[in-house]
Amino acid sequence: MNFTTKIPISKSAHPIDYHSKIVSLGSCFAVNMAEKLDFFKFENTCNPFGIIFNPISIEKLVYRITQQLFYTENDIFFHNESWHCYEAHSELSHSNKAAFLNTLNGIIEKANGQISDASHFIITLGTSWVYRNIETNEIVANCHKVPQKQFKNELLSVEIIKQTIQNSIALIHNVNPNAIFIFTVSPVRHIKDGFIENQVSKAHLIAALQTAISHLPSATYFPSYEIMMDELRDYRFYAEDMLHPSQVAIDYIWERFKETTILETTFSIMDEVETIQKGLAHRPFKANSESHQHFLSKLQDRITVVQKQFPGIKF
Repeated sequence: MNFTTKIPISKSAHPIDYHSKIVSLGSCFAVNMAEKLDFFKFENTCNPFGIIFNPISIEKLVYRITQQLFYTENDIFFHNESWHCYEAHSELSHSNKAAFLNTLNGIIEKANGQISDASHFIITLGTSWVYRNIETNEIVANCHKVPQKQFKNELLSVEIIKQTIQNSIALIHNVNPNAIFIFTVSPVRHIKDGFIENQVSKAHLIAALQTAISHLPSATYFPSYEIMMDELRDYRFYAEDMLHPSQVAIDYIWERFKETTILETTFSIMDEVETIQKGLAHRPFKANSESHQHFLSKLQDRITVVQKQFPGIKF
């Protein structure tokens, strides 16, 4: 594809390679990028507590994980036949209280080690709009279909977002001083807040990030949102809901991420991993045929070569 506008992006001073350990946090677009990292077999952990859209909820979880502040019965509630936590996504909710607490606290233990060992953190901010629980005055990550009258919707200021970004960085650096941060703003439009409100929300995130990380050599900004708005400014690059990027757009943004953030000498291994992945996904017409068995043997040889060079890669 040819594009009239291409945003200049500086190459990362701390690029990702197959020795990197990556933690991805944030909105659903973080999941899109993490799926790419998973496909190419980078060591990547994504959203241990599920998708998180706003920066304050990300900071809360980073604090809880780094401080190993375990959940108690006071941190969860029962609604619609399941136990929930306002800091976690509904996908973790459970009908059994004890099992739910065990799951949440098990995630804290595991994520603490991952944050301490990670080389890179990719943090994707989705929105400046948050829901505050009226009873507790706490901002929640997920409302879990609790009646909306129990929350008030508010817009985070640029200054508050800036401070919470800096807090998250400081918390991680306290346990992992060499951590590298890649921040981005999700290109997914939160139209439920309103068209104008969505633009204001994204503007607050971008302005806060520019001031929060501009002086930090360990942090960079990757313009996912700007690529979607300026390089892919056409509705053909959106999914059917006209809000989320289409697969073509996701692939394009990934290529821009790859060329600026991943070490070039890694590209040849990525190409080989992609070939192996496609081979593993192949469904033969005759699985027991001699030709297919020969294909599988050759494929295993390729896997062995890659794993000999990078033992951490598992297919």
